[in-house]
Amino acid sequence: MKIYVGNLPYAVTEDELKESFSEFGEVLNTNIVADNFTGKSKGYGFVEMLDDADASNAIQALDESPLKGRTIIVNRARPRNSRIRRRYRH
Repeated sequence: MKIYVGNLPYAVTEDELKESFSEFGEVLNTNIVADNFTGKSKGYGFVEMLDDADASNAIQALDESPLKGRTIIVNRARPRNSRIRRRYRH
């Protein structure tokens, strides 16, 4: 299951994120989203876990929990095509 993690501290690393979620089961992948221009964290990322039950337990335990001084938001990631697309005017 793919998990969305928001309100991440900008200094958190993918290894630290993996460590937090590994308490609940096997983590397949972590990805902190970075700005294309600056390379700095945008404050959110994704964690992919092998087992859905473990992922659900991690979501329940870690949602609204502290991580390096910030309260993180944790929930099931939505598929890309279900997100709202924004149109920009030129």
